[in-house]
Amino acid sequence: MSALDPRLAREFGLAGRVAVVTGAASGIGRACAVVLAEAGAQVVLADIDRAGLAETAALIGAAATVQPTDMARRDEIAALAAGALGVHGRLDIWVNCAAILVRKPIVEAGEADIDRVIAVNLKGVYAGCAEAAKAMRATGAGAIVNISSAGGESSPPGLSIYAMTKAGVNAITRSAAREFGAWGIRVNGVAPGWVDTPLGTGGFRDASGALDPTSYAAGLKARAAASPLGITGEPRDIALAVLYLASDAARFVTGQLLRPNGGIAMP
Repeated sequence: MSALDPRLAREFGLAGRVAVVTGAASGIGRACAVVLAEAGAQVVLADIDRAGLAETAALIGAAATVQPTDMARRDEIAALAAGALGVHGRLDIWVNCAAILVRKPIVEAGEADIDRVIAVNLKGVYAGCAEAAKAMRATGAGAIVNISSAGGESSPPGLSIYAMTKAGVNAITRSAAREFGAWGIRVNGVAPGWVDTPLGTGGFRDASGALDPTSYAAGLKARAAASPLGITGEPRDIALAVLYLASDAARFVTGQLLRPNGGIAMP
């Protein structure tokens, strides 16, 4: 078997790059951090979950640094960008993955529910884009990847707040791509279908948060059956899409929404 061509290794490789990944304590964020490190990047891990951050850092090893960050706070997001520059002297990639979810019908959701989700999923991504661009524009290059969701285009019942924030992420992605392009910064989104993560399995948990094996197995079967491929998504599937958009292989790609969803939706 022939080895990977050196040109492809350069185009998809991230040696010498520095990446910030928010929501890195678990799920898709953790997978993104691991894959970017595998591609050669130094990765700054951000999340409010300190224990989860430590677990992700242990998976990556020396290429990881940890900066606990509340993505609902603009000052902490600014400090995250400054911290990455302070440690590594540069910032090349920023992945906005942190998100939260509230499952409630529209008629039952209150202002506190709405404000809490918007603070992380929408304002946090907006601030992440802004702070990343400030750090990147001096070098004339960079890649920002915003994790959206299939829910941003088609929302199931009970996820209206989450869905509207992800629709907003899609809009922020296009606006930022237009504004930051003159600085050599590309901005793209990834909209996964259902993925087997702690966030994705929330509908299969009881009031205590424990996973119900019966409903979980039935849910996996139903989601696989809905895909033309007959499979469900895993976090690494999404992380590999992020790697492409973060790498030089996507040098001509900006303002786009990539949909790794198993073909469940084909807009």
